Amino acid sequence: MRIIVVGGTGHIGSALIPQLVEAGHEVKVATRGRRPKPAGKPWESVELLALPAREAPAFLAGQPCDVLVDIVQAQATAMYEAMRASCRHFIWCGSLWMLGPPAVVPTPEVRFGPALTEGYQRRMDELVELQGRARDDGIAFTAILPSNICGPGKVPLELRGGRDVEVHRAHARGEPVTLFEGCNTLLGPCDVEDVARGFRLALSNPQAAAGEMFNVGPPHALTAPQLARVFSQIHGVNIPIRWVSHSKFFSEVLPDPDANNHFRYHMCPDISKALSKLSYRPRYTPEQAMARAVEWMRRQRLL
Repeated sequence: MRIIVVGGTGHIGSALIPQLVEAGHEVKVATRGRRPKPAGKPWESVELLALPAREAPAFLAGQPCDVLVDIVQAQATAMYEAMRASCRHFIWCGSLWMLGPPAVVPTPEVRFGPALTEGYQRRMDELVELQGRARDDGIAFTAILPSNICGPGKVPLELRGGRDVEVHRAHARGEPVTLFEGCNTLLGPCDVEDVARGFRLALSNPQAAAGEMFNVGPPHALTAPQLARVFSQIHGVNIPIRWVSHSKFFSEVLPDPDANNHFRYHMCPDISKALSKLSYRPRYTPEQAMARAVEWMRRQRLL
């Protein structure tokens, strides 16, 4: 198949492109040029399309393809309108957070309320609208919703709810972390290769994927205290946990919602639909994904 990946030189794309090339697809990557073309044999056959600063959808309309994978979603509606005459399948990247605060765990692909941020809410509204339009147009449209993306190529989630290298260095030194008493919030670090696998399986099974949203994530989740133990094992140190009250944690220790949402709401995706319809099986556990991410940080001399 002829495939165009928008944002293919980023974290997900860098894992996805080799999988597509090795499966025998003809791949083009549309990029603003902020990142160079990754090295490696799979990339030798990949053509880079330099997106113009304006009218990127119109530019891509002149590039016929069977599947458009839009990881960036900066102009999703305009991209759909420009390419629906020539493209048979649109695959869109979202996030489990777009479903709103989960009411159950594992969390299925159901909207539980407003998304956790305004940006996620806008993207979810756009996704649902495009899903309906594609259905009316008889075009396959799929959304992939990853949990916490981890693995080589990106600083992973740490126990302050962010991706801060300095916090990871503190973990490596065995410095204490602070959690609230009774904390059992679930975190779902998913290796980027497993996220990419979800996209590849969706485009390889267009009939099963058409009109669907699929969670992709790890085979199980970890509680925050379990993640502290995982970091202890990875670094070969003891990371003590300081326990504070629930109110003090959210008001004083970690008041920023962008960070404390990771400890307020579970991220434990139900991946059963992807398993049944796409035969999706994650290769890496959260423990393995974190270890691979930390090893990448070491190779990059971030630790």
